[in-house]
Amino acid sequence: MTPVRTRFAPSPTGYLHIGGARTALYCWLYAHKTQGKFILRIEDTDMERSTQESIQAILDAMDWLGLGYEEGPFYQTKRFARYAEVIEQLLHEGKAYRCYCSKERLEQLRIEQMAKKEKPRYDGHCRNATIVQTGTYVVRFNNPTQGIVEFDDLIRGRLVFANTELDDLIIARSDGTPTYNFCVVVDDWDMQITHVIRGDDHINNTPRQINILRALGANLPCYAHLPMILGSDGKRLSKRHGAVSVMQYRDEGYLPEALLNYLARLGWSHGDQEIFSLDELIQLFEIHDINRSAAAFNPEKLLWVNQHYLKTSDPEYIANILAWHMRQLGVDIRQGPSLTEIVLAQRERVKTLQEMAERSSYFYQDIEYTSEMGVHFTAELKPVLAKLYNKLEDLLDWTKESIHQAVASVAEESGLKLGKLAQPVRIAATGGTVSPPLDVTLFLLGRERTLNRLHRAIR
Repeated sequence: MTPVRTRFAPSPTGYLHIGGARTALYCWLYAHKTQGKFILRIEDTDMERSTQESIQAILDAMDWLGLGYEEGPFYQTKRFARYAEVIEQLLHEGKAYRCYCSKERLEQLRIEQMAKKEKPRYDGHCRNATIVQTGTYVVRFNNPTQGIVEFDDLIRGRLVFANTELDDLIIARSDGTPTYNFCVVVDDWDMQITHVIRGDDHINNTPRQINILRALGANLPCYAHLPMILGSDGKRLSKRHGAVSVMQYRDEGYLPEALLNYLARLGWSHGDQEIFSLDELIQLFEIHDINRSAAAFNPEKLLWVNQHYLKTSDPEYIANILAWHMRQLGVDIRQGPSLTEIVLAQRERVKTLQEMAERSSYFYQDIEYTSEMGVHFTAELKPVLAKLYNKLEDLLDWTKESIHQAVASVAEESGLKLGKLAQPVRIAATGGTVSPPLDVTLFLLGRERTLNRLHRAIR
């Protein structure tokens, strides 16, 4: 049995988006499930739009997601000599030809076909030319003019295309550079790709690519075309729906495991199970189980999955990632509680690491007191806060238990409900009205910071 070889082949004309990440994941899962190989290929033949920045963004996203590849990355721009060799082979065998048609002729042909309500396509004018011509030319593939192209899509079932619907594809431009569809064919052939898993926007390319593969005498891969991802409005997912760059999700505080888990379920399912480890996904994933219909991207569901991973993952692992988010906010974490303690205190209260970092900065840096905060520190409350200050200052052991007892006893002695005292103290200590339980918050702040902030509130 031929070993499975899948490939993820993005074009570096922008960042790696959610749809591309899902495609990469499905290719990666199937290769690992079958003990095959997962190959990364950068399809950078569009040299006007391809950038090194986009290439790096793709590599960074793959690394962050943990989707390692056994071979690659391969770059099409470094394989031009190979493409030229195959083009010459096709020309020599009469399976391709030089087309000298001018832009003006092709435009006039298109206008005439549109006027007749015909599908615009090349009319084969140069296919059987016998007169030797000179000047600028492109190379076209000599597509069969009869018969059909049919294949069994692993998701959509049997698909059939008439060759009469396919024109003679340009495989080399007038400057000699090869075109996308041709490079893909040669790459899949040379790299012995057995399964092409890609978006359904490539369906119309597939019969053209199959014809070229057959002309080369190559084995055909199996094809699986993934349905598109829709936004909440039912339209194809795009920038207008918010964050679509994989690295933007990292910046916004999502865990790679959460994003992978969510993407796996965005078009594939295993019963009603929602949470999967990578090992489970490898074990359970089947291409045939991918839904034929488009999946809708639900940001709230992704947040739910992310919060699950924040709550259940190893706190030290989460803390290591939280450190990066703290640095992004300019927070120096060298003076203050351990980030592992912060994770344990905050993970039930937040949905992203960015939110956790923003809500935890007061543990490490000074807070700003505003005039609005003053309404919480009334004249009647001042002696109560002073009494609490003294009691906290006198604590022999700075523990959550002793802090709680101190706050509770001062509230009782002052005839206040615990909440009436706890909230002003929270505001004094953190600058806000939301934090972990007060005893946990003051414990993590430490004795010195707590007393300094209480003193400022009293003053």
